[in-house]
Amino acid sequence: MKISNIKIEKFSAKLEEPFRVAFGVIETADTWSVKVETDAGIWGIGSAAPLPFVTGESIETCHCVLKEFAAALIGHDPLDIAGAHALMDAMYHGNGSAKCAIDLALYDIAGKAQGLPVYKLLGGTDPVVVSDITIGIDTPEKMEAYARDYVFNKGFRILKVKIGNDLAHDLDALGRIRKAVGKDVRIRIDANQGYTVETALKCLPEFEKLGIDAAEQFRPWWDFDGSAEIKRKNTSACKIMLDESIHDVFDAKRAAEGKCADYFNIKLMKCGGLYYGAKIADIAAEHGVKCMVGCMSENKISIAAAVALVAAKPAIVEADCDSFLLYKGGDDGLTGGFTREGGIYTLTEKPGLGVDYDF
Repeated sequence: MKISNIKIEKFSAKLEEPFRVAFGVIETADTWSVKVETDAGIWGIGSAAPLPFVTGESIETCHCVLKEFAAALIGHDPLDIAGAHALMDAMYHGNGSAKCAIDLALYDIAGKAQGLPVYKLLGGTDPVVVSDITIGIDTPEKMEAYARDYVFNKGFRILKVKIGNDLAHDLDALGRIRKAVGKDVRIRIDANQGYTVETALKCLPEFEKLGIDAAEQFRPWWDFDGSAEIKRKNTSACKIMLDESIHDVFDAKRAAEGKCADYFNIKLMKCGGLYYGAKIADIAAEHGVKCMVGCMSENKISIAAAVALVAAKPAIVEADCDSFLLYKGGDDGLTGGFTREGGIYTLTEKPGLGVDYDF
């Protein structure tokens, strides 16, 4: 079986409203869909969701790189996923979301060729995954209202709350949210590189009082020493997680060996897809680090893949796979891949990713 053609098409869905994090505002949700066709009649679908201040790619540069990958991969064996990554890595450093789109399409083909859903292809047995839902930075009152809606109307039992601009604001918002949802709802926070080491160590005991499970990415992505210091000096029950610091297997090894975090947040768009995402999970497992799989402004194509990775790897114990719910109307319009009741996702048994999308 050989790759005979690769199509690229923009997929656009409007966000309900701008989504604010510590380092910027996300206002659009444009992605690239990739369809890899083969001479055996089997095809696979993938998706790229570039984010300039995380992946270093714009929607325009991602498209340029995807077109070069598409030309280079014609005639390649689609089941040789390692070889495809070697080729792409030799062409371009980084560009994780472009590589991810190709990677997901190849795994979709591999699942279809073997008659297996991707989570089983990766070694998983249980199709059920529990995800959080994310609250962006806003006024404390509005953040509390979101929390009430997500818990009492939409059935989520885990909240992820964006913080990092101002400690007083963050504690006010978190206090309101905890009081609103009660003690049994799990809460984790994400500072998106917005805190100093001193502020992080100051706030961790306060987060513990509020029952916060984990705190994600206090320091800038490059500050592994600062993250290690926070973990070493943390006396609270709140676990330390790294996200923007973990782009590839080399980052994972550095963070694990440096004892920089209790958890890694694996994102397919950062690392280049399922192939490297699985390797990061394995590195974490070797060093006693647990993982979460997160997402950016993604649709159900890559979300289905992310949920499959959570279901497949024992080291991955948390999921933050909610971005498609932030689109206008509360959905991106795609079907398949998984069903959902509140925060409980159940992957389908359809071969491949199982997402109902073609072009």
